[in-house]
Amino acid sequence: MTALAPGCAARGDSARADDTPAPAGGGRLGWGMRQNISSGSPWEAKIGYARAVKVGNVVHVSGTTATVNGEVVGEGDPAEQTRAVLGIIRRALDTAGARLEDVVRTRIYVTDIRQWEEIGLAHGEVFGDIRPATTMVQVAALIDPLHLVEIEAEAILP
Repeated sequence: MTALAPGCAARGDSARADDTPAPAGGGRLGWGMRQNISSGSPWEAKIGYARAVKVGNVVHVSGTTATVNGEVVGEGDPAEQTRAVLGIIRRALDTAGARLEDVVRTRIYVTDIRQWEEIGLAHGEVFGDIRPATTMVQVAALIDPLHLVEIEAEAILP
């Protein structure tokens, strides 16, 4: 098995919050407290990222792959990987106090654009009525050759 790195949810089944103060004065824009959401991945501390970050009423979810407990879910199946990724994203949003309905943007990275329809339809199962702004692009590779899709999400709380 290939070692996991940034953007990989080594333990996608869980998330925990770490409230840390924003820089002095609440940051340049005065947004207040920063909440880091962790998936428990050992790479988060090593590389310096969080599964998601909430500042004020905005939640940014890092690039997320179909990796749960160190194993790739849905090997060879882009639709199943997309569903797994969106489940991990939903759990991170839940921890941040957000819902899928609060998502305003997703970015979808795929290793084979010919699989766009399978991935897009799985994305539509979750976001068909919500309809966030979305981009899908092909990339040369993701961190693990078994990964077919990686998704980022941004949510704005009411």
